[in-house]
Order: sequence, then C-alpha cells, then structure tokens
Amino acid sequence: MINEGLAKFRRRNPEPLADRQSDAYMNHNSGASASTPDAPPENTTGPLARFFMSERMSDLIAKTSMDRRLAEIITPVIEDMGFELVRVRLQGGKTATLQIMAERPDGGIEVDDCAAISTAVSATLDVEDPIEDQYTLEVSSPGIDRPLTRLKDFDAWEGYIAKIETTNMIDGRKRFKGLLAGTESDEVLIEIDEGTIGLNFDWLADAKLVLTDDLIRDVLKARKDAGAIDETQFDEVETIMDGDEETQ
Repeated sequence: MINEGLAKFRRRNPEPLADRQSDAYMNHNSGASASTPDAPPENTTGPLARFFMSERMSDLIAKTSMDRRLAEIITPVIEDMGFELVRVRLQGGKTATLQIMAERPDGGIEVDDCAAISTAVSATLDVEDPIEDQYTLEVSSPGIDRPLTRLKDFDAWEGYIAKIETTNMIDGRKRFKGLLAGTESDEVLIEIDEGTIGLNFDWLADAKLVLTDDLIRDVLKARKDAGAIDETQFDEVETIMDGDEETQ
C-alpha cells in the first residue's frame, strides 16, 4: 500500500514541560529539546538463495543500545496515539539530534501528526530523562525513499527498487540492489541480476527504497487520491519529473 506522508516537525530547544509555550521553536534549560506498481515478474528459473542470520529485527528500527532504550520509552506513546515507530536514531554532533520516524499503521503521516507526536514524546522524555546532554528532537515521516525497517514494509513496497545491506558477507558481497518481490516466511525476496534471492530478515543491516520516477509518481498519486494534496489551493497540480521540463 502506498500512502506516504511527506511531513516533518522540528522543535529546537523547548522549555521544560511546566514552562512550555505553544510556539514551535522554544528554549530548553534542562537539555531536552524537540522537533518535530507493478509486482516484479515471477522468476521461476533463477536461483533462490536462502541465508539464515542471527541479528535481531529491532536493529533496523533501533540500532544502538541507546536507540533501543529510547524505542522502549517512546513506542508506547506513539502507539497509543495510533501510529507506529518506523525508526529511531540518536545522532551525534555539536548538538545531538534524536530523529524519530513514524507513520500510521496503513502508511502516511502529516505535519500536524508529527507535531502531536513531538509534544507527547517530549513530555515523556522530560520525565524519563534518558539523554544527559542537550539535544534536538525531530519527528518526521519516513519520506519517499524511506528506510524499510519491518518485514511488512517489504510486502507493502513490493515492485519497487530497493538497496539492502547485510551484516555479514554473502557470496562475497554485503550490498544488494534490485526489485522487491515481497516476503516468504521470514525472508525478504529481492530480484537481482542473478535471479530472485531470499535474505533472512534478521540479518539485514540496512534497507531503503531507491528514489525513482515511478516511486515518486505513485506516492504523489496516492497522496492526491487520499486527499493529502488539496488541489483547490493551487491553480494547477502537476507532477514534473526529471527530463519532463521543457527548456525555456
């Protein structure tokens, strides 16, 4: 199913909960801050490789021990609001950024949803206080070229091109790029040059969609069909892809 939200809400350095204003950009004294197809052709002759791996599926959603700790805290909050956690990453820098990607169970999320999640998660983090240093909390949609972090994502985006990286070498390679062909049991099926192979989900280190014209067109069409794009606000709504524009 394709109903991807293109939304982000970011709030820098909000005040402690008791002192918060309604503005989207605020200061924080305690250190916490917030911001918010066609299916692939069936391959009956190519090799079907099956590899059994040992990594936990949660690593795609929350990679480090701190990410997993944060996921434990914020997942109940997000799910109680009717959304699902897609990925959480605490990224370093001069000021750390806690990036949360979320969406509805059937896909999609809007800016107002991200703002609501940001407010709720920020309040919970104020209480739990898992991060000692100052940071910025950013809540967003997964985006069009989204990460694929759950087994169901590979079914939902069947027929689109993806890049997959495994934790360990498989026949001398870790990186695979091809057309997603759904799942079979706990395996992700991907059609590469050699044929359709099955990679055990638990050993995936990274996976994301590749930005293509077909993907962009289908996502925007789904958003338009769902009413996420209000055509009454524009004189004309047109999707222009690379190479479509005429030289003036």
